[in-house]
Amino acid sequence: MTRKGMMLAVLVLAGCTAFGPQMVARLGSDPVLSGGRYDSGGGLTVAADIREAQGRVLLCGVWAQSHQQSVLTKGKAVDVMGTGAVFLDGAALARGLVFMREVPPARDYGGQEAGCVLTERVWQAGYATAEPVIRLPRQVVHVEGDLGHFVVTFRQTGPGAGEPKAVQ
Repeated sequence: MTRKGMMLAVLVLAGCTAFGPQMVARLGSDPVLSGGRYDSGGGLTVAADIREAQGRVLLCGVWAQSHQQSVLTKGKAVDVMGTGAVFLDGAALARGLVFMREVPPARDYGGQEAGCVLTERVWQAGYATAEPVIRLPRQVVHVEGDLGHFVVTFRQTGPGAGEPKAVQ
């Protein structure tokens, strides 16, 4: 690999990493939920909450993907999560949500063991009742054919992972 190629790879990897120490904690009883759906069926749910840690904002979250979805969207959830962000008071807390843990779809995400990142944001008392905003940008996740005859798009529509699998 050339020197320029190695530098580019390092910059790309640095841009994808969370900017604080990563930890594990349980989500609170009422996390914020969002997510979206693929044109071809199936989708994602993201659950997140914030709390104070070391005088800063600790952002924790999990995500789930549908059990039933198109083969065209298998493995695309990580890409979608990588483009996501969580905002608080209109400013980004974190961009790239790959630090969050994947969990199976659930009816309630409260109490789930979550991946967390300690942000640079200083904790303020008003954050105790504030709700973070999860944003997952609309994006093309699959294009089939030389001229893009078949395109699958992800759109943020709200929780989209669906119900948990029925126990037999």
